[in-house]
Amino acid sequence: MKVAVTGGAGFIGSHLADALTLDNEVLIIDHLSSGKKENINPKAKYIKKDIREETDLSGVETVFHLAADPNVRSSAETPEITFAMNVKGTFSVLESCRKNDVKHIVFASTSTVYGEAPPPTSEDYPCRPISNYGASKVAGEAFISSYCSTYGMKGTIMRFANIFGERSGHGIMFDFYHKLKKNPEHMEILGDGKQDKSYLHVSDAVSAVLLAWKKTKNYDVFNVGSTETANVDRIANLVAKNMGLSPSFAYTGTRQGWKGDVPAMLLDCSRLRSLGWNHEISFEKGVERYIKWLSANY
Repeated sequence: MKVAVTGGAGFIGSHLADALTLDNEVLIIDHLSSGKKENINPKAKYIKKDIREETDLSGVETVFHLAADPNVRSSAETPEITFAMNVKGTFSVLESCRKNDVKHIVFASTSTVYGEAPPPTSEDYPCRPISNYGASKVAGEAFISSYCSTYGMKGTIMRFANIFGERSGHGIMFDFYHKLKKNPEHMEILGDGKQDKSYLHVSDAVSAVLLAWKKTKNYDVFNVGSTETANVDRIANLVAKNMGLSPSFAYTGTRQGWKGDVPAMLLDCSRLRSLGWNHEISFEKGVERYIKWLSANY
């Protein structure tokens, strides 16, 4: 089967493309604005292209749309960039799908679509985002729903918790690692250290996407996350431990680390688990693997 992966040189996208190349003909579409050329699987065909431009998807049966501006914090400072990449970009991808008769689109959405929701949050909870990033993903989901209904496509929406692991170039662990490299003895933590959220290693996120893709019958929405949470203090201590450090911590003292930050998040993933999925990498093991990768690459 011929499939396409937007953002296939990025973090989750490159891992997904690696898995897809085992049984499929893969087209990677990436502008390399945040993705890296070394992440591109050599077995895949690669096109350097901005997702806001229409793309020839001749013969493609499924598009995995992962290209996006993923930064929640910066979406408050530069909302126009978030809108352009995540809303206009998704619309352009859908137009390319429509014009090339693509049968199925799989979309990387986010837990931030729920806003400050009571955990564990199911897929039926209303979408009330408190960040521009979350709002852009709600818009993307809405367009995908309408295109699937209007043009007879299948749609799979994956609402990810915090995904981390090898090749990731942003996020709390990435930030802590670089702060501690700069100053191994002391680190400032945004917020009060009590923000408590779900984290999932990228390999488990990929297995979830592949299963949901195969099981979707028409239009389905799936939460993707772990069964436990980790607060910021725990993450800071684990990163420091894996770096062989014992730093002191200081806090900015606010409940939110930044504008749009959701202080507590745990997803109800029973819908996905009912299909037979479960995560395999423990949080501690995932952090260990990620810090080893960061140490070898930064």
